[in-house]
Amino acid sequence: MQKKAVVLLSGGLDSVTVLAMAQAQGYECYALSFDYGQRNKAELQAGEKIAADYGVMRKVVSLGLGTIGGSALTDSEIAVPQTLETGIPVTYVPARNTVFLSLALGWAEVLHAQDIFIGVNAVDYSGYPDCRPEFIAAFENMANLATKASVEGEPFKIHTPLIHLSKAQIIEAGTKLGVDYRQTVSCYSANENGEACGTCDACRLRKAGFDAAGIDDSTRYTADCRGE
Repeated sequence: MQKKAVVLLSGGLDSVTVLAMAQAQGYECYALSFDYGQRNKAELQAGEKIAADYGVMRKVVSLGLGTIGGSALTDSEIAVPQTLETGIPVTYVPARNTVFLSLALGWAEVLHAQDIFIGVNAVDYSGYPDCRPEFIAAFENMANLATKASVEGEPFKIHTPLIHLSKAQIIEAGTKLGVDYRQTVSCYSANENGEACGTCDACRLRKAGFDAAGIDDSTRYTADCRGE
C-alpha cells in the first residue's frame, strides 16, 4: 500500500516545495493548513489552489492564536518590521509550530499515516526557536510517547527536508520538481490579492533566494513596491 503523509501547507514557498518532495517520494499526501489569526489570509487562498493542483485532500483548521497575540503576524497593533532585527524577531508566533505539529499528529493518527512533513528551516529562517533540529527531535520523541498508534507499533517520523538548505537551494530543488512559485505567497503583509510588500523579512529572504539561485523572481509585488 502507498504510504500516507500529512504535509503542513501554508501556501508559501517552503511548504509547496515540501509537498512536491513528499509526492516525489511516493507518499499519498494530505495537506493541513491553519487559519490561526494571521494578517496574511492570501496564503490560505494560495494553499487551496496548490492543494487542488497537486490533487491532495486539504483540511483547514481554525485556531485562536490571534487572541493570544504577542506577534506582529497576529496582532495588528504590532508593526511588521521593515528592517532587519537582531535576536528573535517580533514575527515569531508563540508556540505556533508546537500547536501545528500537534494537530498534524492527531490527523496522522486518524489516517494511519506515520509520516509528517513540515517546511521548517534553520538556515535562512529568522532564528525562530521552533524551526531548530533539536525542537523537531524533541517533538518526534514526544509524539512517540503520547500516541496510541506509536504504543501499538506505528511510530511517527517528522520529516524536515528543508531544515539545512539555503533559500536558494530550496528554490532550486523545487524548480527541478516543477514547482510553480508564482502560486505561492510568502509575504508577512501580503494584500488581499496576494501581492507582496517586498520589504519584510520574508520578502527579502525570498528575493535573495531567487537571486542566489539565478532564477527569475516571479513574485507578484504591490504597485508601490514596483514603483508604479
